[in-house]
Amino acid sequence: MADTERTQRVDDGVGHGRGAGDRTGLPDGMEPYLDETAYHDTPNCTWPFGTHIAIVEIDQETGKVDLVRYVAVDDVGKKINPMIVDGQLHGGIAQGVGQALWEGAIYSDDGQLQTGSMLDYALPRAAWFPNLELDETVTPSPVNPLGVKGVGEAGAIASTAAVANAVIDALSPLGIRHLDMPYTPQTVWRAIQAAKGGGAARSDGSDGSNGTGGQA
Repeated sequence: MADTERTQRVDDGVGHGRGAGDRTGLPDGMEPYLDETAYHDTPNCTWPFGTHIAIVEIDQETGKVDLVRYVAVDDVGKKINPMIVDGQLHGGIAQGVGQALWEGAIYSDDGQLQTGSMLDYALPRAAWFPNLELDETVTPSPVNPLGVKGVGEAGAIASTAAVANAVIDALSPLGIRHLDMPYTPQTVWRAIQAAKGGGAARSDGSDGSNGTGGQA
């Protein structure tokens, strides 16, 4: 009887202890913690906009893509320093074209990075670009006293899509509708060979030719 009473007192003590320490009111198994999430949607956003067009030529024998012309018209509101704005656009366009045509992380079958140095990673070079033709429209932003808008990512966002669309447009007579970037000579050459050999359906039965294309 004594052992039974002792066991009952221990059980009661554990029960009271759990009740005294649990002031959260949470279900069993849920850890108490503090967490808060808030979202702020500012009413004063600025929206730069623009149109970028790329013209490319493709060598069917090698798969090499040449960017022969690039035209960009952007609206970033009023420019405080036009030279800096143009520099941002030039750099952004180069970054985006690099993503479309040259830059890529290549791994071997056993997971070894093969483009881990500047000897192997194809960063864009100035000699690979035509003179970039920049123009502008000016629509001052109504949400700040200066009438300015952001420009930092305008070139980088538009140029990748413009060049990618130009390449696919140039390859479309061969029936090619999609390729994964970057459009390196090897990638483009393999796609051309597959299309000519029946690996890709042709839309018009032609053998294709060097083409140009772009995206507005």
